[in-house]
Amino acid sequence: MTDNSNVFTLRLVTVAVFVILAIAGVGFSGYLLVIANSPYMYFTAVLFAILAIISGFFNLVASTTYYRSYFYNKHFKELQRSIKPLKSFPKVAIAVPTYNENPKIVEDTIMRLLKLDYPKQKLEMFLLDDSTSADVNEELRAFSSRIGIKYLHREKRSGYKAGALNNMMKHTNAEYVAVFDYDEKLKNRKFLKDLLPYFADKNVSYVQTEKGYGKGNTFSDSVSLFDKFFFKFIQPARAMNNTAIFAGSCGIIRTSILKKLGGFPEYVIEDTFFSFESDMKNYTSLYIPKVYALGKPILTFTELAKQQWRYNYGDTQFIKYFLRYKGRKKNISPFSRIDYITHGFGLNYLSVVLLLFTFVSILIVFSAASFIHITVAQFFKPTFIGLDLEVFGSIAFLMSFLAPIILTKVYFNSVKKGIMVFALNFALVIVRTKAAIAALFGTKPSVSWSRPGTKLSGNFAYSLRNTSIEFSIAMILVALGTFASMHNNVLGGLWLIWYGFLYLLATIFLYKYG
Repeated sequence: MTDNSNVFTLRLVTVAVFVILAIAGVGFSGYLLVIANSPYMYFTAVLFAILAIISGFFNLVASTTYYRSYFYNKHFKELQRSIKPLKSFPKVAIAVPTYNENPKIVEDTIMRLLKLDYPKQKLEMFLLDDSTSADVNEELRAFSSRIGIKYLHREKRSGYKAGALNNMMKHTNAEYVAVFDYDEKLKNRKFLKDLLPYFADKNVSYVQTEKGYGKGNTFSDSVSLFDKFFFKFIQPARAMNNTAIFAGSCGIIRTSILKKLGGFPEYVIEDTFFSFESDMKNYTSLYIPKVYALGKPILTFTELAKQQWRYNYGDTQFIKYFLRYKGRKKNISPFSRIDYITHGFGLNYLSVVLLLFTFVSILIVFSAASFIHITVAQFFKPTFIGLDLEVFGSIAFLMSFLAPIILTKVYFNSVKKGIMVFALNFALVIVRTKAAIAALFGTKPSVSWSRPGTKLSGNFAYSLRNTSIEFSIAMILVALGTFASMHNNVLGGLWLIWYGFLYLLATIFLYKYG
């Protein structure tokens, strides 16, 4: 087998995993309808079927995405062949937004960016400091003055990061703006020389590169897999639909188009909204599968919860925005529509749907339905075909656990990280759900966890106080599972106890990692 055929085979394995998961979930919902014998059971079966169909849709989209991402390399090589080196050097503004972050990390990021391989007279460096701490303001202002870069501070942080970037646009006439997060360390000095040639096509709105993170521990490396799956598979597939997302940093934007679009939309995830507006105005976006800078790894569960809250809050805002959009949405392709819908609903699928599955699981375990247990011999007999659907429940349950493990083993050679990814998705269910609810009602878009005066990790009171909902759900599930087991439903009881353990992971992770 050649390398290419191996890679293609891996894509087919991925497709198979998600297709089996989709069929198994829907199949088990069919089984529940077959054995339903009361209004209660019919209600439970229908609710499970709805969730299974939603889950199946996302699994089938995921399988299609992973399959299509295989063909991006060919697409990208063809694009590269049309690119010619720069003959002249346009003016570029480098923007580093920051908000109450460690000044030393910000300063190190900027010092590395100043080493970009590009004519210095054509560069403008902006430090966009929205920090509310006077000490941080003073240190960053002094640092900016000392090295000769432009420091912009806003007393009121309206519009979040987008507001800071829009404010910067009033202070520059650069043809392009490159955005970097406060903690992204430049690894390739040819960032601008490599990417600016792609703007030879005047319709190109932005160019986004692959984002990466520095090495940390098992926890942080597992967290980085969330982004790796996105940039290795989802972004390439979307790029072929012209729906690649500007990821907020490690990318370049043409300022003339940014101004035509009215600047960055002032939402929590301004990058997604900007990408969508660019596409709706028929501009072109490009994705370059190459890492030019590495961000600081996420080392604590608190940091991860804050990040996921912001993502889910913003995605929920976006799906509302997308569904209400009155512009040229009717002209986009079905694939593009699916890209935007799955992006907006994606984290809600991983949170709200999982939470509802938990509720339905309780209904199933305590239903009056008489489950029919099939022997291996009966499974292969045509007369039992109507009852074979029960097996799908076990397959769906097993595959939902094995899918991330199989994928991380296949693509990143790590079973351990696959287990961690599965565990983290459950540990974040309540945080993500609360973020979605907060976005629907327009309340504060941030995690409001209390902070102890000492270190975060190993602090049981801090962990329990901030994951009280997850802990309570876990204890209820364990109690219900124990009750079911004592009343001769051992498998159902173990099912609920297993779910209880998964919700308890939020408290465990917060205690262990802070």
